[in-house]
Amino acid sequence: MKDETLRAGIESKKTKTGYLYSLSPLYRVMMSWRLVPFFIAALVLVPISVIVSSFFTPASDIWQHLVETTLPILLANTFWLGLGVIMGTGLLGVSLAWFTAVYEFPGREFLSWALLLPLAMPAYVTAFVALGLFDYTGPIQTTLRAWFEADLHWFPDVRSRLGVIIIMTLAFYPYVYLLARNAFLTQGKRSLEAAQSLGFSRIQGFFKVALPMARPWIAGGMMLVLMETLADFGTVAVFNYDTFTTAIYKAWFSMFSLSAASQLASLLIIIVFILIFLEQQFRLRMRYAEAKRSQRADRIQLTGWRVWLVMSIILVVLFFAFLLPVIQLSIWAVQSFVQSFDHRYLEFLWHSLLLSGLAVLITCLAAILMVYATRRYPGSAIYFAVRIATIGYALPGAVLAIGVFVPIVWLDNQLNELIMELFHIEAGLLIQGTLVIMLIAYMIRFLAVGHYPIDGAMQRITRSIDEAAMGLGLHGWPMIRKIHLPILKTGIFTAATLVFVDVMKEMPITLMTRPFGWDTLAVRIFEMTSEGEWEQAALPSITIVLAGLVPIILFMRQTEK
Repeated sequence: MKDETLRAGIESKKTKTGYLYSLSPLYRVMMSWRLVPFFIAALVLVPISVIVSSFFTPASDIWQHLVETTLPILLANTFWLGLGVIMGTGLLGVSLAWFTAVYEFPGREFLSWALLLPLAMPAYVTAFVALGLFDYTGPIQTTLRAWFEADLHWFPDVRSRLGVIIIMTLAFYPYVYLLARNAFLTQGKRSLEAAQSLGFSRIQGFFKVALPMARPWIAGGMMLVLMETLADFGTVAVFNYDTFTTAIYKAWFSMFSLSAASQLASLLIIIVFILIFLEQQFRLRMRYAEAKRSQRADRIQLTGWRVWLVMSIILVVLFFAFLLPVIQLSIWAVQSFVQSFDHRYLEFLWHSLLLSGLAVLITCLAAILMVYATRRYPGSAIYFAVRIATIGYALPGAVLAIGVFVPIVWLDNQLNELIMELFHIEAGLLIQGTLVIMLIAYMIRFLAVGHYPIDGAMQRITRSIDEAAMGLGLHGWPMIRKIHLPILKTGIFTAATLVFVDVMKEMPITLMTRPFGWDTLAVRIFEMTSEGEWEQAALPSITIVLAGLVPIILFMRQTEK
C-alpha cells in the first residue's frame, strides 16, 4: 500500500478500513527503515574510505621501505598466484562441469554433487594436510626413501609456488564448476548437435560453440576464485608464501606498524576495485542466449575407455580435494584426541560458536531490514545503497580488519579525551579489546551472503499477497508474523547457515581483531600449523569441516526438490 494512501487513511480516520495500524509505533519504525540501507552503506564505506585515504596520503618513508624490501616480491607472488589459480580452477572446473552436465556415465548423479564437497574444506586445512603428508619429513617421502634407499631428488617440492597453486585450485575449483555446470545444463547436447551440423567435431563444437556460450558463467566463477585467492591468508601463511595478506599481518603484528599495514591494505583494495570494474565491463559487453528447460536434450552416453577416463579424473580430483584431507584429519584427530580435547578445546569451540551466533544475529537482522526497506521504498537511491552495503564480500578480511580497527582506535582516543576533560578519569580502552570490532567486520564482510537468500525469498511475497492479507484484517506485525515469516523462513535459515559457517572458517579478521586470549578454532589451527603441529590442528579442523558440510547438504536438498 502506498504511503499516500496510508496518509489519506490517517487524516480521514478511516479506522474501519484497517489504516489505524499506521499510527502504531511499528509503523513509525517501518517509516525509518528507509534509512537502514544508507546507515549500513555508510558503515561499510568508513573502513573502505580509511584504507583508500591512506593510499592518497602516503608516508614517503614507509613506501620507500616497502618498495626497497617487500613490495616487488608481493606484487610478483600475488600476480603469479592469481594467474596460476585462475588457470587451474578454469581448466578443472570447466572440464568437470562439462563431463557431468553433458555426458552420462555410471555414478554421474552422485559424483556431480560430490564434486561440491571441497567447498566444506577450508583451503588452509587442505594446505597443512598436504604439508604434513608430502613434505620432506612427511610419511609419503619417508616411506619412498625407505623403499628406494635413496634421496628423492625427483619428488616435487610441496613448499613452492606450484604447491600453493595446486592446493588453492583443489579448494576453489567448485566455484567455477558450479556456475559452468549450470551454463552447460542449459545447452545439453544440442550445442554439439548444432556444431556437428556445421561440420565441426565434438571437440571443435565444445571450443567454438558450447564454451563461448558459457563464458559469462565461467567468468563469474573465475572472478570469485580470484577474489578468494587475493583474500586468502591461512593457506599462504601455512606455506610461508608472502602475499599482501601475510604482509599486512606481519606489518601489524611483527613490525608493530599499523601505518605500514594500512599502506599495504590500501594498495590491495585498489587492485580489488580495479578487478571488480574490469569484470563488470567484461560482462556488459557479453551477449548470450539460454535454452529453456523444455529444450534441453538428453545426455550423451559414454562407452568404453572414455567412461573409465572420465570417472578416473573425477575420482582423483575428489580424492585429493576432499577424501584424503578428511581421512588424514580423522587419523590425526584420533591420535591427538587425548591431548587436544580438554577445557581449552571446549573454550575454542564455545568462542567460535558464540561469535558465529552473534554474527548471524547481527548480519541477518541487517539483511532483513535492508530487504524490507527496499521493498517498501523502492528507488535508485535505495538500490545503490544496498549495492554499497553488500560490497564487503569482495574485500579481503585482512583489509577489513585494518579498515575497522583504525577508526575504532580514533574513536577510542576521542572518547578518552572527552572523559578526561569532563570527569578527569583515565578510561582506558573502551572499544578496543572487545568483540565490537570483530562483529562489525564480520557483518561488513558477510552481509552479501545473508542478503541475497533473504532478498530472493522476499521476491516471492507479491503485492497481491499483502493486499489479500489486509483484506482479511491482517496489518503490521500480525501480517509479518503470519504471512511474511513463513515465506521468508527458508531464505532466513539459508542465510543464517551460510553466515554461521563462513564465520566459523574465517581466519584473518578473527586473528587480527580478537580480544586478548579470545582464541577460536580457526586461531587454534593457525597457531598449531605455524609451529608445525599438524596433529594438534586436526581436531579443530575436522570440526570446521563438519560445520562446512551443512550448507553443502542444504544446497543439495534444494537442488533435488
